[in-house]
Amino acid sequence: MTQQDNKVLACVDLSPYAQHVADYAAWAAARMAAPLEFLHVIDRHPALQGGQDHSGALQANAEQSLLKSLSEQDAARTRAEREQARIFLNALRERALAAGAAPVDTRQRHGDLDETLHEQQAGVRLFVLGRRGESAHSTQRELGRHVEQVARALNRPILTVTDGFKAPERVLIAFDGSSITRRGVEMVAGSRLFKGLPVQLLMSGKASQDGPKQMAWATQTLETAGFDVAGEIVPGDPESTIAQAIQAKGIDLLVMGAYTHSPLRSLFLGSKTDDLLRSARIPTLLLR
Repeated sequence: MTQQDNKVLACVDLSPYAQHVADYAAWAAARMAAPLEFLHVIDRHPALQGGQDHSGALQANAEQSLLKSLSEQDAARTRAEREQARIFLNALRERALAAGAAPVDTRQRHGDLDETLHEQQAGVRLFVLGRRGESAHSTQRELGRHVEQVARALNRPILTVTDGFKAPERVLIAFDGSSITRRGVEMVAGSRLFKGLPVQLLMSGKASQDGPKQMAWATQTLETAGFDVAGEIVPGDPESTIAQAIQAKGIDLLVMGAYTHSPLRSLFLGSKTDDLLRSARIPTLLLR
């Protein structure tokens, strides 16, 4: 596996939130000594620009003229979008280099966001994604719709980041003994991203007989890797328990399994992952 197969891929749009993505991506890339790439995906199907009425019957010459005009407008709009994005991406690259990341590359692609990232994931160790983007001011949503779509499309860890940047100093792993959170413990134990950071393990939800055994395994795995670890089993609603632990223990990075049920189930029952992301309000590493 080459170095390029282990890159950090930061997906950004042309919004102020991209700066927060850049800062966390640079932090992660520097700690892992991994190359960093900023990727901007331009929507393949932009809304029709302008208010012209193109309906009705057209003579052959008029139709050809209209098609030519629309094609020229589309080409000009594409060139302008790419140039605007190029300047924006270069500024993010300089920001990341100043923060200690190297090497740093930039790229633009046309397409759908989740499909494009799915195509890229073979060479990616970590994705970094903002929880909000260009639509945040108009929708007032705390969590962008793209987060679940992207997470379900990928099988790599995804660091979803919030507004502002603070280098993480304390990590909380929401651990439930499942295969995905066990893999998460092993990933934390073996990753340079978390070296030197104290780790809190928290098991919540319904009490189970093998909970203490699972917690002992997770604690020992991290201690063997050299981590300062504390483990807790706190029965109760995971959303409120985790949110309280984040506040009480000064946690600034959460690691948890994500979207483990089908999209159809989430449609009717809501997504616990979304609920946790809204309540946590700190950068969260999603495991798939």
